[in-house]
Amino acid sequence: MTKKKQKKNIIKRIAKWFGGLILILLILLITAPYLFKDKIKEMVMKSINENVNATVTFEELDLSFLKNFPLASVSLKKIDVINKAPFEGDTLFHTEELNLNMKLTELFKGSDESMNIQSFTINEGLVNILFDEHGNGNYDISIEKEVNPSSEQEDTVLSLGIQEYSIHNLDFKYYDINSKIEMKVDSIFHKGSGNFIQNSLDLDTKTEAKVSLEMDGTNYMNKVQVSLDAILGIDLENSKYTFKKNSAFINQLPLEFEGFIQLIGEESNQSYDLEFHTPTSSFKNLLGIVPEQYSGNIQEVKTAGNFDMSGTVKGILSENSIPTFDISFISKDAMFQYPDLPKSVQNINLNSQIINKTGNVNDTYISINTLSFTIDQDVFNANASISNLVQNPKIDMKANGVMNLENISKAYPIQLEQQLSGILRANVSSSFDMQSIEKKDYKNIKNAGTVALSNFVYEGKDVANPFLIENTSISFNTNSIQLKEFKAKTGETDLNIKGSLDNFYGFAFNQEVLKGDFNLTSNKINVNDFIAEGAETTEEETTQEMVKIPAFLDCTFKASAKSVHYDDIDLTNATGTLLVKDQAIDLQNLQMNAFSGLIKMNGLVSTKESKANFKMNLNLEDLDIKESFSKLNTLNSIAPIANVVGGKMNTNMKMDGDLSQNMTPKIQTISGDILGQLLNTQLNASNSKVLSFVGKEVPFIDLNKLNLEKIKTQITFKDGNVVVKPFKMKYEDINIEIGGTHGFDQSMNYNLTFDVPAKYLGSDVTNLLSKLSAKEQKNVGSIPVKAVLTGSFSNPKIKTDLKDATSSLVKRLVKQQKDDLIGKGKDKLLNLLGKDKDSTKSKKGNLINNLFKKKKKNN
Repeated sequence: MTKKKQKKNIIKRIAKWFGGLILILLILLITAPYLFKDKIKEMVMKSINENVNATVTFEELDLSFLKNFPLASVSLKKIDVINKAPFEGDTLFHTEELNLNMKLTELFKGSDESMNIQSFTINEGLVNILFDEHGNGNYDISIEKEVNPSSEQEDTVLSLGIQEYSIHNLDFKYYDINSKIEMKVDSIFHKGSGNFIQNSLDLDTKTEAKVSLEMDGTNYMNKVQVSLDAILGIDLENSKYTFKKNSAFINQLPLEFEGFIQLIGEESNQSYDLEFHTPTSSFKNLLGIVPEQYSGNIQEVKTAGNFDMSGTVKGILSENSIPTFDISFISKDAMFQYPDLPKSVQNINLNSQIINKTGNVNDTYISINTLSFTIDQDVFNANASISNLVQNPKIDMKANGVMNLENISKAYPIQLEQQLSGILRANVSSSFDMQSIEKKDYKNIKNAGTVALSNFVYEGKDVANPFLIENTSISFNTNSIQLKEFKAKTGETDLNIKGSLDNFYGFAFNQEVLKGDFNLTSNKINVNDFIAEGAETTEEETTQEMVKIPAFLDCTFKASAKSVHYDDIDLTNATGTLLVKDQAIDLQNLQMNAFSGLIKMNGLVSTKESKANFKMNLNLEDLDIKESFSKLNTLNSIAPIANVVGGKMNTNMKMDGDLSQNMTPKIQTISGDILGQLLNTQLNASNSKVLSFVGKEVPFIDLNKLNLEKIKTQITFKDGNVVVKPFKMKYEDINIEIGGTHGFDQSMNYNLTFDVPAKYLGSDVTNLLSKLSAKEQKNVGSIPVKAVLTGSFSNPKIKTDLKDATSSLVKRLVKQQKDDLIGKGKDKLLNLLGKDKDSTKSKKGNLINNLFKKKKKNN
């Protein structure tokens, strides 16, 4: 074998050996975690049980040598830390995944030796910090251990020698029941690197989050975007954290920090010595405070003037004090204009401070000394102050200026669904303290001034026509708010409202009812002007939320309108009073002309329950029957046959039921009663299938000549059924009685009784009657004919006993004639025999004697 071949074989052997070694190592890296998995799990649980007074669970533990090779990676899935008493059941911490990385050699340590964690990662987590009314915090879950000073403290099973860490999408929540402070920091992305084994280190961090802050129900920050890139000098031995190099942003406002924060004393008090400022004086810094979705790209905005924000925070934060601070916002003679907008905001002046000089929270003072700006020729000025912040906040503020609302969107990139227009004028001042408001001592509220708006136009999908407020003016005083003027138009409708609100401050600050008294006048109200196209709903639509009358309203409206048009119904001279209270509208003494007559109404519409409902008492005077019943669906359902009746009616009606989503009566739910009288009526039977059908089956009546004058009827209705109490009427010399029921589904079941003179019952009867004397004909009288009307108004069915009644009458008349003939024959025989018994006997004797005499002669 040549040397060349020997060399080649050696290389092949080395390659095989090396490949086998790599294969063995891969197999070990893949399979070894299963050997250490139980050991890691035991150590984790031991560490938890020795150090944490809480219920800790996780669904799965994985160990991998390949994920972060050459480090070993321990992954725990769905970790939950649940508090025990006094916060039992509350979640203190949750994460979908926690990854711990350590050197491979850490796995070979004994069970009594601590494992050193080199880095960790948290993915999708939640930290939930709570303080109860006694000041206890749910985060205090560590188990206290007795430490022997003469001996060294034992290492924990898991120790931290962190080199780097990262947190992805963590939510932090904080709530203190006593102070009613709630803070949320959402979508936290944070990472840091530094050697925590050392007592002194530089920690390089990057942080992004969204901050929300609410105090006592008042929101001060809502998802404000913040970011901080900072190198923190950490002195672990002295618990001191120093800002060395940093760049922070609040929304788009840049800030830089200097100074330190240090934990001091056994009570964990904190010492602050911080200064912060904007790195530049550009006015763009002020726009940067506004969230980007509202301020746009401020880098392209043309600006002039300055904006400086700076502050100092110095002192001790403890249970009894806060650090002193002085934070200022200053801008002078500034302007800005967005490149795509035609208007600019000029002469911007701002001078504002937040100050605390004593360390007492109550001595915090907020002052807006100056706030002014100009758009075109419109100038707006305001100032305000808040003092005595904790014990009894006192607020003073003033505003004075003119603003063309159309210029707002022309000078600032605000996204509005509809463009604003109109001129706003304000000159108002207010001074009050919160204690007076809480005690409802509203006389201490000092308000004065007016706010006026003219030529304001609103257009939107929720209104059928543009809504124009020609002029409106509101004046403020200590006791009430006066609506001095409100003139508006939409479509054909004009509105003029004046009045006052008497409890505005109780409503605004203490959620009390809003009391008011208003007068509304109008030349014409077209209800359709307020109903946007497609806003109608059907009774079957149950998913849409019911319109609710606000519970906070307690107002009186005295209204009058010369003309009101709804759908195809015209009302004139409408007047009345509407009392809005307890989620209901009480209609009092409503009166209007309609259908050539007069409608008077009292009633209640309520939305307090789960279903809106109504109760009405109506008095209808001289209403045109056909017009009113054909146009009002409710009346048409109650008496569908009435639309063929011409003339007038007087009616008293009581009605109640449920309302649909668009506040119209649900026909199937209404109940009530009607007492009505018909006046000057005419019946057109040919327009009704029912009447035409009855006319054919009852030939002795011409329904078109039926006299309905002054007929009174009583009708009750409930659950979709209408009951007509039997009533009487007359056609010539025929008496008629009608009564029965029908349904809103148009089904019917009526009983009719006709008291018919015999002469109307056909030729057979009249022929027999002609053979009777006038006295005998009169004694025959009238014959009752009964009919039952069923089916529906569109497909009626009728059954009468007319044939049976006629047949019975004919038999009676024939029998009467036979009896008369027999009686007449008997009378003639009696006349022949004699007029009395004695003469009859003598005649009989003479007749017999004469007969016997004749026989003797013959013999």
